[in-house]
Amino acid sequence: MDILQSFLLGIIQGLTEFLPISSSGHLVLGKQILGVEVETGITFEVVVHFGTLCSILVYYRKIIWELIISGLSFLRAPAEKKEDPNVKLIGFILISMIPAMIVGFTLKDQVESIFSSPLIVSGMLIVTGLMLFSTKFVKDTPNEVSLGKSFMIGIAQSFAMIPGISRSGSTISTALWLGVTREAAANFSFLMLIPVIAGAMLLEVKELIELGITDAALINLVIGFFAAFISGYYALKYLIIILKRRGFHYFAYYCWIVGAVGLVYFFV
Repeated sequence: MDILQSFLLGIIQGLTEFLPISSSGHLVLGKQILGVEVETGITFEVVVHFGTLCSILVYYRKIIWELIISGLSFLRAPAEKKEDPNVKLIGFILISMIPAMIVGFTLKDQVESIFSSPLIVSGMLIVTGLMLFSTKFVKDTPNEVSLGKSFMIGIAQSFAMIPGISRSGSTISTALWLGVTREAAANFSFLMLIPVIAGAMLLEVKELIELGITDAALINLVIGFFAAFISGYYALKYLIIILKRRGFHYFAYYCWIVGAVGLVYFFV
């Protein structure tokens, strides 16, 4: 992988992590089209995911700070703070992690093997499109995230480990169908991503330390990180605007087109 390829793949990751069009799927297709051989294996994917994690931390910095303060206050006085909305939100985020953790620890090798199949990715993009288009028929309701809903959204997130199934698309679509408001659905979808990416990053850092990495590969990782960080921040910002304007389902057309072209291109 050269510097330009690292930059382009970082941009792809940043834009597609938050837009509901599957970042992992686009990385698979992008590497196939660019003819990229990633020396660090899945580590590159995790590093650029970490870049988008940092964009979430910057974008939601005020909310995250409030969650930290409320969490610390709860630890000091649990009885007094148990009804704090921020404490409940922390609990909902932790509950949403359970399905992804189970799938991640039990099916990690199988999921990684799917990364090398652009045909499967193309097919899953079409599935993502169907899921996104269905939100066109969702009626707006004033409900917020609850304990049961957070677990259901977490299940949707676990399916997104399959490349081509959009994580933001599956979690936001599920939240909307469960009656969660559009703004709350988007905020919860991105906040619940923080511990998932952080956990994956820690596992990969341990493996990276054991295996080592060349200076050339390190440069590529740094470039990919910053490309994903900057593009991810603006993708997140504008997706929330689009979601509020009820334009979420329009991304379905893009997924269908890319998926169909991919099926023809890689099948032939």
